[in-house]
Amino acid sequence: MSTQPLPSAPAAARESDPNFVTALARGLELLRCFRTGETMLGNQDFVRRTGYPKATVSRLAGTLVQLGYLRYDDSLGKYALDAGVLALGFAYLASSDVVALARPHMLAFAQTHGVSVSLGRRERLEVVYLESIRNDAGAMLGLGVGSRLSLLSSSMGRAYLAALPTGRREKLLGELAAAYPEQWRSQEAPMRAALERAQQLGYASSFRDWHPAIHACAVAFKPVGEKELHMLSCSASYVAVDEAAFHDRLAPALMELAQRLSGA
Repeated sequence: MSTQPLPSAPAAARESDPNFVTALARGLELLRCFRTGETMLGNQDFVRRTGYPKATVSRLAGTLVQLGYLRYDDSLGKYALDAGVLALGFAYLASSDVVALARPHMLAFAQTHGVSVSLGRRERLEVVYLESIRNDAGAMLGLGVGSRLSLLSSSMGRAYLAALPTGRREKLLGELAAAYPEQWRSQEAPMRAALERAQQLGYASSFRDWHPAIHACAVAFKPVGEKELHMLSCSASYVAVDEAAFHDRLAPALMELAQRLSGA
């Protein structure tokens, strides 16, 4: 995806909220700039991805360094995430009933079917992994907790979009089109066809669409006690598991697992 400023709530809505602290929000936006596989970012990366002035970025980054959320490498002139971010992330995961409930079932599924299994939820215009059980058949990309995927081309993203009411889905698609115009132009048609199939079948698929080596399918569900949609996916190398196996065996098993986790 592009690295333009991250989409956020409308400015008018922010400014009218007396509880909204702009400086805090901007600091958090810097932390959100890091992408899967990236270890170091410089001031220009932050400026490009947030749209903030360079002076503002420098002050925010310096504050985050002092608070232990970023660390600065003098030799490279760049920043990396520090232990403070890790502590927050794992505190969330440790307190998540959904992850605790799903983990043993995901492990059993991965071992039974020889695939990798992941749990995720939407985070802005992406999907973020909350848990991932790797299997050799689908682990070559090294994706894990905290990894982020495209809503447009990943099976999880498609499962989420297909599960939304029409009005909410079209509004979100409009935001995606505005945020990622190049990707939207190339992927709108296949993505909409995939969403139509997902609505008919009850699960979404991504056969080498998100990554040329990966086959995957996913379902959206609401875990017991949760109001927000979560997604379960299973994936494997296209060499190890063909499309027919996903349709005939894996997708039905994944839907059954989602039903159990939702208390259906």
